Amino acid sequence: MATRRKLYRPHIGLRRPSDHSAPSSPTPKDVLRLARYVEDGEVSRAPDHASVEDALNFANGSPNRMSMLLYAEPAQATIDELAATWGLHPLLVEDLIKGRQRPKIERYDDVVFLVARSAWYIDEDEIVEFAEFHVLLRENAVVVICQDGRWIGGTDITSLDIDAQLSPNVRAGNLLSDPSMLRLGPAAVAYRLLDSIVDGFVPVLEGLAVDKDQIERQVFSGDAAAAERIYRLSQEVIDLKQAISSLNGVVATLTGGYKKFHVTGDLQAYLGDLSDHLARVDTEVIELRESLTQILAVNATLVGQRQNEDMKKISGWAAILFAPTLIAAVYGMNFTHMPELNWLLGYPLALAMMLGFASVLYWVFKRRKWM
Repeated sequence: MATRRKLYRPHIGLRRPSDHSAPSSPTPKDVLRLARYVEDGEVSRAPDHASVEDALNFANGSPNRMSMLLYAEPAQATIDELAATWGLHPLLVEDLIKGRQRPKIERYDDVVFLVARSAWYIDEDEIVEFAEFHVLLRENAVVVICQDGRWIGGTDITSLDIDAQLSPNVRAGNLLSDPSMLRLGPAAVAYRLLDSIVDGFVPVLEGLAVDKDQIERQVFSGDAAAAERIYRLSQEVIDLKQAISSLNGVVATLTGGYKKFHVTGDLQAYLGDLSDHLARVDTEVIELRESLTQILAVNATLVGQRQNEDMKKISGWAAILFAPTLIAAVYGMNFTHMPELNWLLGYPLALAMMLGFASVLYWVFKRRKWM
């Protein structure tokens, strides 16, 4: 399997702009930008071709309003429009364009910047893949940027019905599905996103646990390929651990600094529940990693035992062959005066001695279970 960078490994088939120094024209994926207006918890479509400024003007029109924009990828034209309208800090703009950020939460003036990474498990390849999301929050607006062109479960965003994912009439896990939650502001949308990401960690852990059980059987069956599989799976668990631990810090910071990050008091309970779920997932990852470490130690012990058994057999056969070799070597020396050199029964006796010594040694080693 090809070597991949930890955590920040590129996804197959995903492309990024190669030159960010000059503005680029909108790509076909820019058409997938979705704008939603929320007023008193009720969601409505934004007018066709609504700009970022239009969305912000709508949100500023009333205290109970909020606008949401979702982008399929961080195209240069998209980031330029956002930076000009929202007055984004240059360092924040750089992070949005380059991506490859660990989960974190920062504040630039009145804009909160949140990075999260979702995960999904590819069972046939036994690898964990990640998708990176950048979330921009202000008091009455939220922007979600899919850095890798994929949604939470790893589905290519070009083939995903994103509109259904944002619909208030579908399952409760969608971003805009709960009017009472939306009344809590943009931080509630960020909470929904994080909650869906944490829920997505569960099937990943289940897939890793199944492979861990298979590896255990493989180890005790004596399969020599088990060690490589343990190392590869351990790498995936480490990558997942890094993503979860960083996200744990994000949730803790968001919970502890709720005033700084525009989090209402009513949302605190939901964040506490999310923190509990994330802690359980983190614990399962730690246990899985420890299990793989133990399996690797057991595998090393079993390999050592098998090598010892092989060495016993090799040593036993070497000793068995040494006795006849010694007799043959002595009588193979070309000296004129040697005992029984001209004796008629010397040759049969030498062969009998060779066979006798070999048989006795074989019996001794067999009795001691060396053979």
